[in-house]
Amino acid sequence: MLSDRLAAGVRSIRPFVPANNFELSKRFYADIGFEVVPLGESMAEMRLGQHSFLLQDYFVQQWAENFVMHMMVDDVEAWWVHIASLDLPGRYGVPRPRVPRLESWGLKVAYVFDPSGVLWHIAELPNRGKEMPG
Repeated sequence: MLSDRLAAGVRSIRPFVPANNFELSKRFYADIGFEVVPLGESMAEMRLGQHSFLLQDYFVQQWAENFVMHMMVDDVEAWWVHIASLDLPGRYGVPRPRVPRLESWGLKVAYVFDPSGVLWHIAELPNRGKEMPG
């Protein structure tokens, strides 16, 4: 099948995430643990291990406030301890992150907002070893 052959050559799929204040957003993501790789004056690759997204110095409020990043992790509680230790509201003026809870759709999720209003779901499948529900 053609799509299988094409899919085998895909190296990554990365969203472009908006930044209202590009420098502030880069610092925010670096504090969380992302490696900041500059890609010119108005874009940076934000790397976390083998995963990444593109942070851009571009902002439309309605878009940013409706943008959600979903990150599946093995241990949401460990991520929560890390996130809670950063005092993101005090340092970046963002809404207080929300403690992980089991959602009706089957994942345990912590919620974090970036300085531009982008919402992050940091999620774990409670019964590890299973794939994320379709």
